[in-house]
Amino acid sequence: MKTKDQKQMKELTKAEEQVMQVLWKLKKAFVKDVIKELPLKPDGKPFAYNTVSTIVRILEEKKFVGHKAYGKTHEYFPLVDKSNYSNFYLNSFIGRYFGGSFEKMVSFFVKQNNIDLDNFEELMKYAEEQEAKNSEQKNK
Repeated sequence: MKTKDQKQMKELTKAEEQVMQVLWKLKKAFVKDVIKELPLKPDGKPFAYNTVSTIVRILEEKKFVGHKAYGKTHEYFPLVDKSNYSNFYLNSFIGRYFGGSFEKMVSFFVKQNNIDLDNFEELMKYAEEQEAKNSEQKNK
C-alpha cells in the first residue's frame, strides 16, 4: 500500500540517489561533507562542488532534502526515509518489469540465478520474519 508521500514521490537519477545515500548515512551534512563521501569519478577526481550543490538543490525541489541555513552556508538533511524510498522504488520496479507481480519477480530471479529450493525457502522465511517484525512495530 502506498503512503501519501509515496504517491507524490519521484524516482531519483543515479547521481541524485548517490547523494541521497550519503545523506541517509550521515543524517545531515554540508556539500563538502557529501563530496568527501561520494566515490571518485572514473577519472579519479572528486565531483565538483557546484555539481553536488546543484544535485542537492534539485533534491530539495523534489522534497527529498531540507536544509538549515547558517548565513550563506547550508546544512542538508533527508526529508524522505531510506526505507520509504526503497519501498517506492521496488514497487515501481516491479510494476515496470513484472506487471506489478512480486511472484513474477521472484520467479524470474529464481530462474535467472539458479537459486535452489533450500535458498529460496530460507529467503521466504527471512521475508516472513521481516513482515512479522514490521507488523509488530505498526501495532505499537
